[in-house]
Amino acid sequence: MDPKRLQITLGALLRAGVILAACTVLTGAAIYLWRHGAEKPQFGTFRSESPGLRSVSGIVGGALAGRGRAIIQLGLLILIATPVARVAFSAYAFAREGDRKYVVITLIVLSLLCFSVFAG
Repeated sequence: MDPKRLQITLGALLRAGVILAACTVLTGAAIYLWRHGAEKPQFGTFRSESPGLRSVSGIVGGALAGRGRAIIQLGLLILIATPVARVAFSAYAFAREGDRKYVVITLIVLSLLCFSVFAG
């Protein structure tokens, strides 16, 4: 894969990920506002996220059930996954070219990204 085509592919990957994330968040926001838009906010009481929205499986399950907040969270997960997918695709492209040095560097960056996402 030549460098120009690689850049075009990576740009398309990033663009598609951001557009998919934005559409998912907007869909979740519309559903949430449709169901809860008339409720009065209670600013005097702090409520953290429900336990179902703190794990990937809970978010996906809630999104499949059509819950607005879970769909919004799924959109944010897609947004976070987009640069991770870009780095993973870059590692694949460098490996296909046989460029070991850039494969190692890219895999180090990918491991740091994954560590920061899953350990934090």
